[in-house]
Amino acid sequence: MGGAICPRRVFIFIKKRLEKLAMANKEQNSGIRNVAIIAHVDHGKTTLVDAMFRQSGMFREGAVLQDRLMDNLELERERGITIAAKNCSVKYKDIKINIIDTPGHADFGGEVERALTMADGALLLVDASEGPLPQTRFVLQKTLQAGLPVLVVINKIDRKDARPDEVLDEIYDLFIDLDAKDEQLDFPYLYAIGRDGVAMESPEDRGEDLRLLFDAILEKVPPPSYDPDEPFQMLVADLSYSDYVGRLAVGRVFNGRVKQRQELVCLSENDKHIPLKVTKLQSYEGNSLAEISGAEPGDIVVLAGIENVTIGDTICTLDAPKALPRVRVDEPTVSMRFGPNTSPLAGKEGKLVQSSKIEERLFKETLLNVGIQVELAEDRESYIVKGRGEFQMAILVETMRREGFELTVGRPQVILRKKEGVLMEPIEHLFIDCSEEFMGVVTEKISMRKGKMTNMVNKGTGRVRMEFSTPSRGLIGYRDEFLTDTKGTGIMNSILEGYGEYRGDFPSRFSGSIVSDRAGSAVAYALFNLEPRGRLFLVPNDPVYEGMIVGEHNRENDITVNPCKEKKLTNIRASGKDDAVTLTPVKKMTLEQALHFIKEDELVEVTPKSLRLRKVVLSGQARYQMRNAKAKALNKEQ
Repeated sequence: MGGAICPRRVFIFIKKRLEKLAMANKEQNSGIRNVAIIAHVDHGKTTLVDAMFRQSGMFREGAVLQDRLMDNLELERERGITIAAKNCSVKYKDIKINIIDTPGHADFGGEVERALTMADGALLLVDASEGPLPQTRFVLQKTLQAGLPVLVVINKIDRKDARPDEVLDEIYDLFIDLDAKDEQLDFPYLYAIGRDGVAMESPEDRGEDLRLLFDAILEKVPPPSYDPDEPFQMLVADLSYSDYVGRLAVGRVFNGRVKQRQELVCLSENDKHIPLKVTKLQSYEGNSLAEISGAEPGDIVVLAGIENVTIGDTICTLDAPKALPRVRVDEPTVSMRFGPNTSPLAGKEGKLVQSSKIEERLFKETLLNVGIQVELAEDRESYIVKGRGEFQMAILVETMRREGFELTVGRPQVILRKKEGVLMEPIEHLFIDCSEEFMGVVTEKISMRKGKMTNMVNKGTGRVRMEFSTPSRGLIGYRDEFLTDTKGTGIMNSILEGYGEYRGDFPSRFSGSIVSDRAGSAVAYALFNLEPRGRLFLVPNDPVYEGMIVGEHNRENDITVNPCKEKKLTNIRASGKDDAVTLTPVKKMTLEQALHFIKEDELVEVTPKSLRLRKVVLSGQARYQMRNAKAKALNKEQ
């Protein structure tokens, strides 16, 4: 007996037929594979790429290669993380494998999203002990949304606490939780020790090299497909600069072919047609660039010959201009104020101090980083920089100070929205792994920041894994406090869950500031007498000025002090009266700690040599008048 036909089944049937018809006109470039390596922070992406380089024959025998070859930025090597997605290639069985090494930190999610536009498949690395963590979820979600097949590699199986079978089950659970398609759920997987450059089919095997991994990439990652009837189309996914040939556009050729000296056109976001001539064409060989005469569909190329190009533009032929879908990234959730250095010490340590230079540098960053937005502030002298997280902002500030900039930056603020008249704020899914003894203090601190526990698992090993739903603003500055509370043994990770209803106010800091009331040099005698009032940030002979924060007060209120006060000399001498003072050693703040410490009415003064904390309004008299005016306004309202 026939029943009614399900409209959803009809829709799926028609959709699949259309997809088959579309694929029928497609051809594949079997000589290329484009694969993105995705993982949580410190799960071994860059180390695995090092081993792939060594075993692919890209370098001569006996060549000395530095570790983490792809992390070529100074900050990346210092911090042991990948900040920017980078391209490289290896050759295996005469097939070129283009590898895109992506960041694992969610703050650099824009890098992951643009990198995935160049890939046809992804290599997901998961630590055999830690298992899938928040950033694993983030990068995998982006990959599944892009519809890419995934090859799973369970890495670091030589760890003493490795649990490969449990981790594999957790990966399956994660795929199901992220609504993976049936074909994505049937993912191939391997086990590896990236540091030793070995891959194997089961944890009990003894791997010799990475041949299994290379074979799996060739077999499981599809060759780039293209439509032979379409004209040349290249999507710009990254930008670079050369002192010799100017702006460089990096991207993947989706359709057609291109040659040097060819006349093309760039289609910008507002559908503006910018003509260009290919002055230089390069592609990746190993971790360097090699000049080529022409490029085929699926190639990842670097093209010179255009200045006004941005990420997401399409480069195509003059006679058949046709735009590809632009690179879209998640909206920013954090903002920070950048402005010129206006302190009395401005211009003494940096070369670039003008507001126009800061503006030029910030807008240059928006061209290279799709996750950054810049707006002119209301005062017309400073700039509001929006991004994906406080860590991304700190990296930008640190990069600028190393380039010779002097600037002032404010405390990171979350971006609030209104939906149907209701105030909304970004909410994070927070994962914490710590010893049982610290569970109480961690739970208390997070609940003070309006966090709510959603899950807790006691592993029976003396450690617990807790999950919280907490406002993003509650996590700004909490990481350092968390490490102190757990004596450096806790692990904290978070991922943006979305926007939720505003959960109410809470104090960002429970202490006040010790503020200098004059300019001069700090004196040991004065600092010794100030030590009982709180924690000091400076040492004798450090320059100070009015409005500069010289320490953290033990109480909630701010106090104004004289750090330049010298001991008065008298004619009377007594035993022990002139003993040298002994000061408590001062631990200098890092940039991240300084950004977390300051309140809304405070700034961090950043120069190539120094970090100083200061009030927005330097004059003590002006601050006093502002407080009085604010108090009077509150009294009138009441």
